[in-house]
Amino acid sequence: MRSHDSPYLADWFAVSLRWLSIVGAVISLSLWGDLAAWPNIILLVFLSWNLALTLLTGLNIRLPYHRYVCLGLDLLTVGLYFFLSGGFASPLWWLGTLPIMIAALYFEWRGMLVTVFLVSLIQMIVTAIQSTHPYALFFPAGAAVLLLLGGLIFSFVGTRLYRILRHDYQARIEAQMQKRRIEHDRIRAIYRLTSTLASTLNYQRVLDSVLDLSLTAVNTDPDVTADERLISVVMLFSKSGTLEIASARRLTPADKRAVLPGQKGAIGQALEKDQPVLLKEVKKDTELGHLVTFRTCEEVYCFPLRSGFDAYGILLFGHPQAGYFTADRCETLDILGRQAVFAIQNARLYQELLDERDRMIEVQEEARKKLARDLHDGPTQSVSAIAMRINLVQRMITRDPRGAREELNRIEDLARRTTKEIRHMLFTLRPLVLESQGLTAALKSMAEKIKETYSQDVQVQVDESLLENVEMGKQSVIFYLAEEAVNNARKHAKAPHIWVRLLPSGKDIIRLEVQDDGRGFDVEAVTRAYDQRGSLGLVNLHERTELVNGVLNIQSAPGKGTLIQVYIPLSEEAADQLHHSAKK
Repeated sequence: MRSHDSPYLADWFAVSLRWLSIVGAVISLSLWGDLAAWPNIILLVFLSWNLALTLLTGLNIRLPYHRYVCLGLDLLTVGLYFFLSGGFASPLWWLGTLPIMIAALYFEWRGMLVTVFLVSLIQMIVTAIQSTHPYALFFPAGAAVLLLLGGLIFSFVGTRLYRILRHDYQARIEAQMQKRRIEHDRIRAIYRLTSTLASTLNYQRVLDSVLDLSLTAVNTDPDVTADERLISVVMLFSKSGTLEIASARRLTPADKRAVLPGQKGAIGQALEKDQPVLLKEVKKDTELGHLVTFRTCEEVYCFPLRSGFDAYGILLFGHPQAGYFTADRCETLDILGRQAVFAIQNARLYQELLDERDRMIEVQEEARKKLARDLHDGPTQSVSAIAMRINLVQRMITRDPRGAREELNRIEDLARRTTKEIRHMLFTLRPLVLESQGLTAALKSMAEKIKETYSQDVQVQVDESLLENVEMGKQSVIFYLAEEAVNNARKHAKAPHIWVRLLPSGKDIIRLEVQDDGRGFDVEAVTRAYDQRGSLGLVNLHERTELVNGVLNIQSAPGKGTLIQVYIPLSEEAADQLHHSAKK
């Protein structure tokens, strides 16, 4: 079998003719009172066969040699029924017209003539077998003439009707293809804009591309030249807070020097609500009315160039035709506007990425230095001490065996402490329990190892329901934040107790707290002179907080302990709300 992505119209006509013939046969048999005759079983088989063909046609599937198979079975069914039902004595002698009509449909007049000949031949043979009347063959001869005449009429009318319907179907296909071409051109324009955006960090070039490609993107007929009446403008906020022309098409020189406050009218509404605005009374607008070019426009579409709480400017499109900005065109312009926002953000983010790269290099270098210092101050010194004591034990074995045994015990204790320190370092480098059992288990394991290695009391409190919406990467950063804060408290605060808490703090925001009851410090003084210190504990906290787009808060005073709070958003909306509140 073979399938197609569009319907076979000829098959639908053939199936419909069979159903009409079956309905006509049932009506004729009912009127003659011959509905229960046993030859009608052939009609039931024929009905089942047409039902199967209807299903295949609905699925756009054809059998091998589909037309020949269907026409052959139609001839076989009609001939067999004609023979079993008594020939011209049967009320359904007219069924011979069915294969003739289908032949005309499938093979036009040539197939119709061949089928008329075959049907007439069958009728003559059956009549000759079943009737002994000397003039019996006049019936199939007359029927042959009628069948030929009817076949010619149907061939002419049916072929014309079929061609008309096929032409209409092709027209619909062409319309759909035209629509697809338009969508393809729009997608291609957006792709070109996206490619330009990806290939350059000069947002001025991308803004020019937005205005140039807008003509292609909103064109509803790719075979027609783009509408040159479309006016397009990009206005960006200057340092003084006013809107100035950054790029424009078909704007007068005087209007290109215009400066707008961007606070009233359609522009102010779009920027305030962060939603596009379609303005239909341009002359009455308090700001756009000052631009002479836009006074000739019946409609102006305003798209805000805004991301979160940062407003960059406005994208304006005007046209003198009322109703020009349809839903499809507005949707396309929205896509172009978002690309313009990305271009502006890219220019600003690029430098931030360079700065972040430098910071990451410094962090990695500091991590290596920290590991080297910890190894030098801890396990390296301990291993050196073990080696020296073993050398001492070798000398004491013969002179003072009892003292040598005591020294060996001390060496064993030192080796065990050294092993614990190394294991703790390995745990902080890559806590496998975090990957296998989650953040809560990792924090508790950290507390246990610190207690075992340094005799430092660390209490952990975690709201388990918070971790359901926190991905593993963010859990790792939270763990290292807690580990860094706890180690800072252990080394510098001399605190009897350290508390680690992970609690909710509003919708989609969690709060990590590390608190100690140690000696505390002057946050402002330490931060001001931090570049002169040898450690980077607070720097690490700030940088790891930025990795989760969070906000860090440190509260401390001499003699009053320290409270470190890290607010971590779980969604974009929560991040915007959190940073907006932090700025206030």
